[in-house]
Amino acid sequence: MYINDLNLSSLVVAEPGESYHSGVTLNAWVEVLVDCPGTTTEVEKGPNLYLYRLPTGLEVKPGDILNVPFGAQHLTGVAIRLVAKPPADLPLEKIRDVEDVIQKKFFRDSYWTLMERVSQYYYTQMIQVIRTALPPGLLGRSQRRIRLTVAGASVSTNTNINGLLDTPLMRVIRQPYSCLIQFYLLNTIENNNLIKILALLSFQSLVAKVNNKDANRILQLLQQQSDGDYSFRYLQNQVPRAYQAVRELLRRGLVESYLEPPQLTKPKFEKAVTLVGSTLDRDLTTRQREILEVLRRRGGELWQSELLQVCNASSSIVKTLAQKGCIVIEEREVLRTEQSPALAQDRPKTLNADQASALATIQALNGFAQVLLHGVTGSGKTEVYLQAIAPLLNQGKSALVLVPEIGLTPQLTDRFRARFGNKVSVYHSALSDGERYDTWRQMIAGDPQVVIGTRSAIFAPLPNLGLIILDEEHDSSFKQDSPIPTYHARTVAQWRAELENCALVLGSATPSLESWLTVKEEDAGKEGHEDTENLSQTLFASPRPPLPASSYYLSLPERINSRPLPPVEIVDMREELQQGNRSIFSRSLQEALQQLKERQQQGILFIHRRGHSTFVSCRSCGYVLECPYCDVSLAYHHTEEGAPELLRCHYCNYTRSHPKFCPDCSSPYLKFFGSGTQKVTQELARQFPELRLIRFDSDTTRNKGAHRTLLTQFANGEADLLVGTQMLTKGLDLPQVTLVGVVAADGLLNLSDYRASERAFQTLTQVAGRAGRGDDPGRVIVQTYTSEHAVIQAVRSHDYQSFSQAELEQRQALNYPPYGRLILLRLSSLDPIQVQNTAQIIATALSANEELEILGPAPAGILRVANRYRWQILIKFAPDELPQLPDWEQVRSLCPQSVSLTIDVDPLNIM
Repeated sequence: MYINDLNLSSLVVAEPGESYHSGVTLNAWVEVLVDCPGTTTEVEKGPNLYLYRLPTGLEVKPGDILNVPFGAQHLTGVAIRLVAKPPADLPLEKIRDVEDVIQKKFFRDSYWTLMERVSQYYYTQMIQVIRTALPPGLLGRSQRRIRLTVAGASVSTNTNINGLLDTPLMRVIRQPYSCLIQFYLLNTIENNNLIKILALLSFQSLVAKVNNKDANRILQLLQQQSDGDYSFRYLQNQVPRAYQAVRELLRRGLVESYLEPPQLTKPKFEKAVTLVGSTLDRDLTTRQREILEVLRRRGGELWQSELLQVCNASSSIVKTLAQKGCIVIEEREVLRTEQSPALAQDRPKTLNADQASALATIQALNGFAQVLLHGVTGSGKTEVYLQAIAPLLNQGKSALVLVPEIGLTPQLTDRFRARFGNKVSVYHSALSDGERYDTWRQMIAGDPQVVIGTRSAIFAPLPNLGLIILDEEHDSSFKQDSPIPTYHARTVAQWRAELENCALVLGSATPSLESWLTVKEEDAGKEGHEDTENLSQTLFASPRPPLPASSYYLSLPERINSRPLPPVEIVDMREELQQGNRSIFSRSLQEALQQLKERQQQGILFIHRRGHSTFVSCRSCGYVLECPYCDVSLAYHHTEEGAPELLRCHYCNYTRSHPKFCPDCSSPYLKFFGSGTQKVTQELARQFPELRLIRFDSDTTRNKGAHRTLLTQFANGEADLLVGTQMLTKGLDLPQVTLVGVVAADGLLNLSDYRASERAFQTLTQVAGRAGRGDDPGRVIVQTYTSEHAVIQAVRSHDYQSFSQAELEQRQALNYPPYGRLILLRLSSLDPIQVQNTAQIIATALSANEELEILGPAPAGILRVANRYRWQILIKFAPDELPQLPDWEQVRSLCPQSVSLTIDVDPLNIM
């Protein structure tokens, strides 16, 4: 028996001798969807619903987020429904009480429906979808952790001694003590390292080694971690039979186990001081009167910390004033939000004819509709967004704007805040947990606002949503590969716009083929397929072709003020080499870079890879330094002169120092191969010392606020050249940039992915569009070894239509998206044989369904990542007639416990 709206506030506690006055049963219970350990797999194996008792005085409604006891832990869950009577077979003494309500009325009906759609479409358990939607720290649970003891830190595992002891030379030395002294005398080992190694060698002689292979591996992992501390779940993912190994280490006292309580985010409070009454006729010292005068001049209210700083006073004086009744000190909540610089008020700009037509169409929409806003780079799509949002805020509605990269949010946020002031909020993963928590609470309050964020912001709990915008909708960053759910923000945005009955605007200069084909098919109607070229001419002939009421195509074919698109010059690097140019810069690019300083202009240099060199190899024996945990080479990173030379894995982030000698043959002749942003920056500094450079990649933007700082420096003219990776291609508006150079376009083309051509065209077209957005004309130079490639030729002429037509023909012939649908099964395990056998078993079982085309099983493009061996199976089928898809419960039952299975629906990355 369920009561969905049971109100407990009417219950009155009886005095002795009296009865309880209530129209409902005294005891009430609630079913809670609990985020319990061991239920974080991709497919829910059954509803994780548990019954809890509601304690007296605690009011709970469906959709509230609760804190509940679960075993020895306290976990977070969602109230699903209220129950007036527990099941007869459940003893009442086993039902535990709800601890507290964390957040009331979070899940509205439409929001809950959205969660269910994501859960069902992406085959993910509901609680995992909820964890993705909520800010970090709201859903928390305690976890078992393992940390080293002093004895465990000293056990010899060949990892806690300096790498000098693990060289080929030292492996054959039987007396390490004397040899270390000799190395020290020869100045080949530092004094600090010598003391550290000798101390470890001495202490290790007192502690027995660990012979169990799995236990030894766990000790290695803990010794490599700076704090010697890992969660037990992580160790289980890294080491087979981790449970038995940890028990052995606990028995020997080499590690200890402890339970870490959940780290829940809470509101932040600070003390505020308020002036009350008059200071006349009071027994006050001169110092106390000075403080009160400062408070009066500041409006009668200040944060206590600010008051103490301004007056250079101690808190005891303030407490004394409060005791005398002059002031009141109280705790007030402080909202933690992203700070942005003060901005001058911006006014709406005059639109050209194409912009005005697009805006009129968007503003005329009433209810759910999907709009593809196809505008060339620099055509003023952002101004259309701004003017489309303005009337919605006046109507009390909110807008959600999604961008693909965190690096885009500062520039876009500044434009929006200059127009809408403090009604603009930012929500993305680079914010602190507290900032995300407070921003999330502001959103749920329901005030009209604009939220700008990355893909996770699609779950922003805006209760009165009037418009959703996906800027650069083609970008693959909108798709989540891991962790689950593997959702695409564009797909979820379509569902959400439908549920909220509002418009969805997809903006791009290079639309995804999925969005383009949707327009094509709806324009063609049900009379048959039209020729793509004719369609393209139709679409660009009019900004508003006749489309069904639910879908619109809007075109911005020209740049603002009729500025021309920059000419693209293709440089064949094969010819450069034949003519004696061995530099990574062509002569044309060198000339253009030289002119930057002379003309006092700025430029952008795009490189496909970060780091210095893609790999390091020994010139004597050919040995390549590889990651010990992944099947990839280590990339060389050079931060600055005099800094340690580091080798880093770009997959698991393993880092080691660059060796002086080859680990295999002890040769000193190690050479760096390939070029990344660091090497290009070094070469630029050598060839063009007069150019001021800023490097803009994930290495230089790790710190909070780094994106804004670097872009502000460049916009203020503090550098002549911005050197970076794909972050530079995504929507940056820098009017002063006149030159864009692409150092090596081939790295984008030669990838074993059916989407490689589409991504390459989008990336090159987008980065080319950064040039010539101001008053001065732009110039683009693309260096390549395959100048005849169809993608390169399409980029040269800014020809999206011909490229999309050729690419769609190939996709249709092979039944790849957008004509076909894909589901990718990713399997991984620490055991290479077991994961291969499991992949084969699953592929054989799936082959029984004749409606499905099974590709694989096959090893992933990189077989081993973070010590886990990876195999994958690709399922292909037609989207029109949805086949009988596999029972994923049965598929998962074929996986042993040591094999992890991830189901990636509509994958973008199949490497």
